[in-house]
Amino acid sequence: MGNNIDKQVKQVLRLILKDIKVELGDEFDQNFERQAFFSQAWERRRSPTRPGGHILVDSGSLRRSIKSKTTDNSITFYSELPYAAIHNEGGEIVVTKRMKRYFWYKYYSATGSFGRKKDGSLRNTKRNRQLRDEADFWKIMALMKEGSKISIPKRQFLGKSPEVEAAVREIIEENLNEYINDIDFNIQ
Repeated sequence: MGNNIDKQVKQVLRLILKDIKVELGDEFDQNFERQAFFSQAWERRRSPTRPGGHILVDSGSLRRSIKSKTTDNSITFYSELPYAAIHNEGGEIVVTKRMKRYFWYKYYSATGSFGRKKDGSLRNTKRNRQLRDEADFWKIMALMKEGSKISIPKRQFLGKSPEVEAAVREIIEENLNEYINDIDFNIQ
């Protein structure tokens, strides 16, 4: 009888972990829609690039990179992208020569997209004004000294929170109640 109970406990634990994986996986994904870590809003972007766009969603790679790993008695959510940790935890990055080249590339890409009149002068359109702001941003970034630091604000999308703990507690309670309700108490 003890072996049967062990099997049942392991089955309930597997179901709990499966439910946690589904529920929290969805909640962590929804953080990108909410642009917040549950109820804690992310700091707004200061750069003029992609105005009105979602924070931390450019190509969608970071959002899609969230994975989970389950063992017999635990579940871990993670991302293998090298820049995921700096966005999730915040911090500083050091400007390198390679970064400066990228900033110049973005500057020249922005300036090459300007709409022009037949005489070659710039059109005064909303898009050109936006591109001018974007080009100015990339030029400022490109002119930063090598070795200077850029501060990345914390925009957590994975981790512990009261909402995570409440969701886990609710899943555990539901599964245990279901398990207990299914027990056949046939006492003679």
